[in-house]
Amino acid sequence: MNGKLGFGLMRLPSTDPKDPGKIDIKQCCDMVDMFLDRGFNYFDTAWMYCNFKSEDAVKDILTSRHARDGYTITTKLHSGFINTKEDRDKIFDTQRQKMGTDYLDYYWLHDVNTHSIEVYNKLDCWSWLQDKKKAGDVKHIGFSFHDGPELLDKVLTDHPEIEYVQLQINYLDWNSSGVRSRECYEIATKHGKPVIVMEPVKGGTLAALPEEAEKLMKDYNPDASIPSWAIRYVASLENVCMVLSGMSNIEQVDNNTSYMKDFKPLNNEERAIINEAVAILNKNIAIPCTGCAYCAPGCPMNINIPRYFSLYNAEMQEVESKGWTPQGEYYDNLTKEFGKASECIGCGQCEGICPQHLPIIENLKKVAETFEA
Repeated sequence: MNGKLGFGLMRLPSTDPKDPGKIDIKQCCDMVDMFLDRGFNYFDTAWMYCNFKSEDAVKDILTSRHARDGYTITTKLHSGFINTKEDRDKIFDTQRQKMGTDYLDYYWLHDVNTHSIEVYNKLDCWSWLQDKKKAGDVKHIGFSFHDGPELLDKVLTDHPEIEYVQLQINYLDWNSSGVRSRECYEIATKHGKPVIVMEPVKGGTLAALPEEAEKLMKDYNPDASIPSWAIRYVASLENVCMVLSGMSNIEQVDNNTSYMKDFKPLNNEERAIINEAVAILNKNIAIPCTGCAYCAPGCPMNINIPRYFSLYNAEMQEVESKGWTPQGEYYDNLTKEFGKASECIGCGQCEGICPQHLPIIENLKKVAETFEA
């Protein structure tokens, strides 16, 4: 891996705005060439990215055009597409064929969470990963993760052979009680596993800030792009070895590589500005829950009210153009242990104890409408 910037191949430019699978190969070739010319070489894709066409594009824009030892490729095995042990190899072999390579530099189990881990355990994907590494089919093994620190701690304890962990981290989710980025980062660090960051700009959410927050950043450094603050924030974390940016045009490649080529960690003034920006973003959150959790222990339906509200607030902060967002998955994971928002019986116990006097029953209806549709 060269540098701390990785090229995420999830949001490639398309010739048809209604079909992400119609990838603009010519523009992508220019983007890849610029990325490599500026000293970066890490590319990340997955089976279903760009309507299942991202891996095909890798062959057109990368492996057929550049020497294989000049870059690294990551792709993933997703639990939703395997039902038997034979399916593991079937997908893996198809991925190599699609991408035009005999081996993968990094290979992950995709999106380990409280649901998918049952599939990975049942089909013994952990041993299978190690076998792929021993055979030389992959050089490094790891997993991407969308769940809480408790599960992450257990997985890394059970599987010390895992080399890397890919986590959702950004300055808005860092202290979120729903996403819990900081806690997951600390677990990975405790286990000595380097972290690869996804969603550093939260799918574009942190590229379009409220005017008040953007002014803070522009007053300090007029030449720095707003997304650069988000990417440098996570790249400054000591145990982060790579930051993935899903780049959609050559202007984004140009901007990202310009400040990451000679990367400088955030200074204390910049950290303070980001903290102010987070406060501004959170000032207008949909449900002003402080996360005190007084409401949760006595809930007869065992609904994790504060964490559901945190996820709902994060969902409401997303830009409309993003498409898929991770909050629904975090919600689904939590409902395996806790009651769903829709299971609220309206007893009012929570509202009677809430220090903020929130209309919790009505807010839970909004959560249910958002995540259970």
